[in-house]
Parts: sequence; structure tokens; C-alpha cells
Amino acid sequence: MKKFMSDLIVTENTPLNDQYFLLKLKAENELPVIMPGQFAEVKVEDSPSTFLRRPISINYVDRNRNEIWLLIQIVGPGTLQLSKLRPGKLLNLIYPLGNSFTYPVRKDANLLLVGGGVGIAPMLFWGAQLAAEGFHCNFLIGGRSQSNLLLLDEFKKYGEVYCTTEDGSSGEKGFVIHHSLLQNQKFDAIYTCGPTPMMKAVAGYAADNAVFCEVSLENTMACGFGACLCCVTDTTDGHVCVCTEGPVFNITKLKW
Repeated sequence: MKKFMSDLIVTENTPLNDQYFLLKLKAENELPVIMPGQFAEVKVEDSPSTFLRRPISINYVDRNRNEIWLLIQIVGPGTLQLSKLRPGKLLNLIYPLGNSFTYPVRKDANLLLVGGGVGIAPMLFWGAQLAAEGFHCNFLIGGRSQSNLLLLDEFKKYGEVYCTTEDGSSGEKGFVIHHSLLQNQKFDAIYTCGPTPMMKAVAGYAADNAVFCEVSLENTMACGFGACLCCVTDTTDGHVCVCTEGPVFNITKLKW
């Protein structure tokens, strides 16, 4: 798939809580084909300690407005600088990078999309695409507390939404892997992105129940082209770069 480097215009920068914000970026020309699971490498200006681009999952693509959404967590000076961008500013992106999720074979498949933390980002785009193709989605979103459950109204547009919080402030108390949904329903496919322990737990559940499962890894991807080798992971095909061979992997390929 062809890659593009271009300046996009910030149309909105919305704080969601003290850690997360949502950037909406408008392209002057028609956006290229972008698939759920793909990401962008974002250039950070005016941050002296930030030398490399930041890999950010594509949260949503609004074709009507010709916009890309990026859900970003503030974890250092680079993402902090991005949180200060105001409408009208330009942001340089290299995109779309990486691969995408696999569509289910059957339209009546019972699907579960599991997200935690900033890992909910690709789940929204994927859920929107699945819904547009006639699939029914169940979303299972986890967070430490109610304030960490982000974009729930957006998820509700595309399927049923279930939540867990570690402190019990919203949804069921505990981790996503403990939600009663996993005991009460049988799923044909599971897709997940979030903290590695969460993804490993979900992958373990899928493997134990013989359910097709894909995970979107969040390794540090400094270049996005497989040159820097920062994001290498061990698979059944050997050590591969997540940015080029992933970030989406079938769990049967991962040595977890």
C-alpha cells in the first residue's frame, strides 16, 4: 500500500481527561485508503528533546469531513507538545503504515473487540468498518476508573458496549478478562489492543476456547519502515518488525 507524507490541518484538539486528548486532522486532498489497525508516524515540532516521530494508531477516518482522528495519551514531552496544538496548526504525518485486521468469514459471526487504555483507538475504527459491512460488534472496554473509559458514545454507534473498571466506578469491577460477557457468550472472533498483559490474557482466553484472535501490538515503532529495529518481536516466522509485519498479528503467530 502506498505511503504518504503530508501536512494535515488541526481542526479540533479535545482533552478527554488529564491523560488523553483527541486530535482531528483535515487533509487538503482526498485521504488515501486507510485500513483499521494501521497507524501514522507523527512529527513533533518545538520539542527540543523529541527527535523521532511518534507512532499513533488511527482512531477513526471521517470520509465526509476528510478527517483523521488520533487518540493520544500524554506519556512524555513529545505527546505533551502535541496536546498543545491549536486548530489551524499543521501536523506532518507519514501514513498509512502497517497492516490491518482480518474480516470474519461469516456475516453472522459474533464478534468481540476488546480495548484498554490508548489501545481502544483502533477498535473504534475497526468497529465502524465492521458495522458498515453489516457485522454486529460487541465492545469490551477496560480502564482503571470511569474517567479512563473514553469515547463510549462513539462506540455505541457501532455495537453493544460493555465496560470494566479496576475500582468498580463503572461497569463490572476488575479486568476485561473477568467480565461476565466472556462466560455468557461464545465468540467467533476476538480482536484486541491495549497493555500487553491485557492482550496476553485475552489471547489466552481465545486460545483456550479455540476462537480466532488478532492482537494489535503497541511496540515502540520509531521509524515505521523496519529500518531502526526498535519494534522487533519474536514470532513463529522468526524475529520480525512490528511496524512492517504488524502491528496486527494472529495470536498463533506470536510466541506468547
